[in-house]
Amino acid sequence: IGGVGVLEDVSKMATIGFKAEDQEIWLIGHCDGSLGQSIWLRECLGREGGDAPTVDLVKEKHHAWVVRTLIEREMVSAVHDVSDGGVAVALTEMALAGGIGATVTSNIGHDFGGATTRAGWWFGEDQCRYLVVAKPGVQLGHFLYHEEEPVRYAYRGHIGTTGGNSLILDGQSIPLTDLRAAHESFFKNWMES
Repeated sequence: IGGVGVLEDVSKMATIGFKAEDQEIWLIGHCDGSLGQSIWLRECLGREGGDAPTVDLVKEKHHAWVVRTLIEREMVSAVHDVSDGGVAVALTEMALAGGIGATVTSNIGHDFGGATTRAGWWFGEDQCRYLVVAKPGVQLGHFLYHEEEPVRYAYRGHIGTTGGNSLILDGQSIPLTDLRAAHESFFKNWMES
């Protein structure tokens, strides 16, 4: 499924790549840790099973409104939906697109990260979730927690900071060079096999 729309002001377009170091990374959307039918389950465990994540169109619309408002007000420097592969894959794509690493900590069991396992938090494919990166000087937490009534109903939390040349997830460091090599070798290896 694809979507097409018209941007009234392309200068306010959001892209996925990290733009600078020392910027806060926020997760918008609740994480139950849905691994049924996920890429993680298929690729890492070699099986398919379980129910796909449920879709809640009301939450989807609400969280999209929050993200669109952040973009329109020029409060964020990067935005990426969390879908195929979960938070870990989305963060990897953001880091590789910007050439900047990040340090991120899972928030297992918190309101916005209710997943009870690390695999569920990092690779769960729960719907209507987004990663957003606050621009320098922007108090994103103030907007997300206090400013407008609709925002109060969105799960949200600060999970990390951009910077460095590695992706550090719960203390485990992976150099961007290794991630890029793995990413770029997939198609070549697939064609050769």
